[in-house]
Amino acid sequence: MQRRDFLRHGSHAALAATTLGSLPALAKPGRDKLRLGLIGTGMRGQVLLRELLRREDVELAALCDIEPIMLGRALAMVNKAGRSKPETFGEDGDLQAYRRLLDARKLDAVIIATPWEWHAEMAIAAMQAKVAVGCEVVAGVTLQDHWDVLRAQQSTGTPYMLLENVCFRRDVMAVLQMVRAGLFGELVHLQGGYQHDLRAVKFNNGDPSKPYGSGAEFGAKGWSEARWRTEHARRRNGELYPSHGIGPLAMYANIHRGNRFTHINSFASKSRGLKDYLGRKLGAKDHPNAKLDWALGDIVTTTLACENGETILLQHDTSLPRPYSLGFRVQGTDGLWMDLNHGIHIEGRSPAHQWEDFQAYQDRFDHPLWKKYAAQAEGAGHGGMDFFVIHAFIEAVKANAAMPIDIYDAVAWSAITPLSEQSIVEGFKTLPFPDFTGGQWKTRKPIFAFDDRY
Repeated sequence: MQRRDFLRHGSHAALAATTLGSLPALAKPGRDKLRLGLIGTGMRGQVLLRELLRREDVELAALCDIEPIMLGRALAMVNKAGRSKPETFGEDGDLQAYRRLLDARKLDAVIIATPWEWHAEMAIAAMQAKVAVGCEVVAGVTLQDHWDVLRAQQSTGTPYMLLENVCFRRDVMAVLQMVRAGLFGELVHLQGGYQHDLRAVKFNNGDPSKPYGSGAEFGAKGWSEARWRTEHARRRNGELYPSHGIGPLAMYANIHRGNRFTHINSFASKSRGLKDYLGRKLGAKDHPNAKLDWALGDIVTTTLACENGETILLQHDTSLPRPYSLGFRVQGTDGLWMDLNHGIHIEGRSPAHQWEDFQAYQDRFDHPLWKKYAAQAEGAGHGGMDFFVIHAFIEAVKANAAMPIDIYDAVAWSAITPLSEQSIVEGFKTLPFPDFTGGQWKTRKPIFAFDDRY
């Protein structure tokens, strides 16, 4: 897409100004500094807090958490950074304390970094309070959650961004440049997933100083993610964490911007990993939790069909021993990229039937955002990705611009979970995928537009 065509669409030009830093300023004046609240100061919340405290354009006005230990750690981070002490909520254990945060002080934005089951409720309350939302993944748990979040955003007009950091991974963004440049030809098939051994994350001994792999407890007797995340594996069977994989793939395929998901189905393997981990590998075979059965299949495979004919495959794999991988594959009529072997093959450029190392291509197609901000992102969480996802949200709110990962992206990517659960329950049935845009996908323009300088 040429720059002159892109600029015809005002809201999308505003977005490009935010994400690429290369287009004219917005007509509507923006803000230089934001008053921001953080709901959830656990281990993930603290990672995001570190990024917020590095920014001079953020005034951290309020913190909320029902765990005094975590709230105390967050306050210590604020103090160490030399910032003013924010107002705090939740020390009394009130599960609705976040509502007082939204009501008590005039906030421009709030970041939600709580357990999954709270995301929809908190995001809706924030949008109703006219506070822009940056929500950690996922957007909701049930399919109805996703419709409710969507309707709240549509009725209030409050900005909402899903904080999916993998969309900002350096190689992922370079591949986006390649896709926009037509290097792979016409896209045909894409793959990704969440392939991450979380066994030591799902169980511990409840000691806040030993959150990983220290015991066989979960739920009320566990700590951190073992307190809440493990229960999802106990009672749910599906693609429980889709956005790390589907986010970049949806960007490549222009989902909601000339394309959409049309169908979905899921298959689940047997469940053996967690029981084996507790009983044999952790040596806790006499522990009551080692006798439990788990709903979540060890490998959940989900396929999606797209309006323009592409297929997408996702895999969720968190209960077996394996090195971390998101398993990306982008394949078109002219070649393919795979992240697992750091390889690329482009017909007519690469040696016949041979892989090339990806690094030279990444260097050539490095995204302008990484070229501009790599030094600032150094040391940020997840290899710099957390800098970029926070930066994108803050800059979009400041500029009154469209969100780079907007409400339609959020609900579609996240709704893969309940739809996959339904497919499995109904005998691996292929289901129609809801059109959350109500037909707008046909005319909406791509974001992260290919910059015609590259």
